[in-house]
Amino acid sequence: MKKRLFLLVTFITLSTVMFAQEKLKSLEEDYYDFLSLQGYTERPVLGFRTLSDSVWNLKEEIEHPWSGNFLGKKYTLWEDESQNENFFTSGFDQSIKIKAFGPEWFNSYNTNHPQGQNDGALWQGVGYNTSLTTGLYLEAFGFQATFKPLITFNQNKNYTYKEGVYGSPYSYFWTGNIDLVQRYGDSAFWQYDWGDSEIRYNFYTFTLGFGTQSMWIGPAQLNPMIASNNAGTFPKLDFGFRKTDLYFPFTKFYLGKLESRIWIGQLTESQYFNNDGIIDKNLFNGFNISFTPAFWENLTIGATKVCVTRWGNNFWKYINPFYDDNDVDGIGEDQKGSFYLDILIPDHIFEFYAEVGFDDYTRGMNAFANPFHTWIFSLGLNKGFKLGKENKYALKFYSEFNFFEMSQDFQLQWCYMGFYSHGKITEGYTQNGQIIGAGSGYFGNNQLIGLQFIYPKGNFDLFVQRNVPDTNYTYNKAVYGSASSLVDSDWIVHETFFTIGIKGNYFVTNSLILNAEIDYTEIFHPAYIHYTQTRNFRFVLGLKYNL
Repeated sequence: MKKRLFLLVTFITLSTVMFAQEKLKSLEEDYYDFLSLQGYTERPVLGFRTLSDSVWNLKEEIEHPWSGNFLGKKYTLWEDESQNENFFTSGFDQSIKIKAFGPEWFNSYNTNHPQGQNDGALWQGVGYNTSLTTGLYLEAFGFQATFKPLITFNQNKNYTYKEGVYGSPYSYFWTGNIDLVQRYGDSAFWQYDWGDSEIRYNFYTFTLGFGTQSMWIGPAQLNPMIASNNAGTFPKLDFGFRKTDLYFPFTKFYLGKLESRIWIGQLTESQYFNNDGIIDKNLFNGFNISFTPAFWENLTIGATKVCVTRWGNNFWKYINPFYDDNDVDGIGEDQKGSFYLDILIPDHIFEFYAEVGFDDYTRGMNAFANPFHTWIFSLGLNKGFKLGKENKYALKFYSEFNFFEMSQDFQLQWCYMGFYSHGKITEGYTQNGQIIGAGSGYFGNNQLIGLQFIYPKGNFDLFVQRNVPDTNYTYNKAVYGSASSLVDSDWIVHETFFTIGIKGNYFVTNSLILNAEIDYTEIFHPAYIHYTQTRNFRFVLGLKYNL
């Protein structure tokens, strides 16, 4: 009788929890993240997440603005009710679960200039752009299989840009070694991307997976330094420990929460980088660790270290993520790192985060004489407000400032394109012609301020963004010399984008979501042409159905 009662209580408890697995930066993930800001749920990760890691647990009895809407969940097909557990069987969920990722159709149109980021393999060029994705997830006894590919189409109309210098007119426009494509050829094209597909095994908090899921590392909401879903996916193997409670060895003394991940991946050069007829591959490995101390559970600190080198170059040596050297005379390698902190205070619906990145390392005397050599940084702030007594309406203020310009000491040294470029790894920090870190302000600076209103049938945002993607292009012209040729009437010319936008999501039914966006962008000095100005309108319309 007690056993039956236990099973009944367990079933009721499980049925009141919604297990939601969400795509990076999706509508649903952003909404759950806002609920974590209010303290209604807990973030599933500390600093490293993919689609498989972004699993949100929310009790259905909690009242929140979208309580009446269906955001998708896993379904249990079969569950072992014997409760015959030992050390091995306790390490994984003894059940079979399934989740269908409903179809998601995205459409955008840019009138005069490419615009859009954190959109995976979809490159939002001038004209019409569209993508379609759907998928299936299956979980059984610790094993997980996800199949979620992406199909895209780009009209790819022409626009004004500086001619590339890497053997193709569509490559980047100044010599500093980066495979950053300005336009993917001169005609419309289709793409197929494996998207967030992978096979994974979990045992307790240990996880091991192989696939192409995008990584998002650190607390940044728009421009992560190390990894985002700004570019298309690439194959990788990763392993480590998901967020877990940490205790002092052989005691029950609680230290806090720890998370760590190591990965080995392969990056691919675009066909527009050079004309040598060879599509080069690069080895990309990294290590990430995050920690939340027991004495202050509102704080998370973390660090990431990555290395890029040629695929096959001393392979067994370079897959070690802790490798610390500088291959000056050989094929070359590019090492980067970052430190971040995130302070989340649900009682005040408040969050502040910061991240500092550094390219290569400064050692010895120079580490004290010039500690900020190659450093970049980001700051962000989120603040929520509850409206009304029934918790059906809310406001969220958000902002992020990114400063990715080169340090001033380079004016006396050598031409340095920026954090995502390298002298010998000529493709830089890219996958198929797009940066795998920050999608805007990558060699300059970016500022974003927005206000979001959340109500029972959806949300809408008003935002302002200023983006100067490449101030280093101008600053590099003054290396070793005089900046007099750069100054015209006391102003330095930077290509600058100033955007005002409104976007929103509306639940047509409790499962069907309509999203739309209109952006107006003033472009100052397009293609670095002095005292010229143009504008771009970006229209977005999308549909998503949660199953």
